[in-house]
Amino acid sequence: MRRADRLFQIVQYLRGGRLLTARDLAERLEVSERTIYRDIADLIGSGVPIEGEAGVGYLMRAGYDLPPLMFTEGEIAALVAGARLIRAWGGLDMARAAEHALSKIDAVLPEAARERAQSVQIHAIAGPEITEDLRRQIDLLDAAIIGSIGMNVAYADGEGRKTTRHIRPLGLWFWGKVWTLIAWCDLRHDFRMFRVDRISDMQSTGAYAKAPGRDLAAFYRQMEMEHGSGAYRG
Repeated sequence: MRRADRLFQIVQYLRGGRLLTARDLAERLEVSERTIYRDIADLIGSGVPIEGEAGVGYLMRAGYDLPPLMFTEGEIAALVAGARLIRAWGGLDMARAAEHALSKIDAVLPEAARERAQSVQIHAIAGPEITEDLRRQIDLLDAAIIGSIGMNVAYADGEGRKTTRHIRPLGLWFWGKVWTLIAWCDLRHDFRMFRVDRISDMQSTGAYAKAPGRDLAAFYRQMEMEHGSGAYRG
């Protein structure tokens, strides 16, 4: 959990006047009591009205709230609709993150904005294409992209021909029911796009060194040269 998320959760736990010890908070957030003491001190220093002391417990009087997020009605609708889309069609970790994001947005919005968020009638329903295995693959590829992790993958093309590739995952695109992976393919010595649902096996090969001409920016430049300005930027 990121520190900013942990601080947010501490405030949520302490709202309403319930006394909680550092041990209580540490167990809930799966960190050490020392970490909680530091976080509490930082929150108090930033003006959050937390009362108490180490060994006794902490509480926050009712009435304190986090500053409202200033979103327009259109922005609220876009955030809610986007989170629902990822919750339905994203990876398992993505879906959980989207659910948590919706809860956080609901917790800090002013009443009128919260009602607007709850009234958004844009929904996404997962189809049979998005299996649990596919969700896990999306999460693994997303982590590989963030960590610059190379992968050995077993891949079948549209005609069922199977190959084994060593790739450098660079980006994920969603086309509506279909996820594709942009990657540098060492077999073809070029960029390739792979349908994630046609990848049958993935094995990490460890972090790779980034190289000019094999990153996402180079991919976009190549697409612009081949298809015109703005192509494939999604």
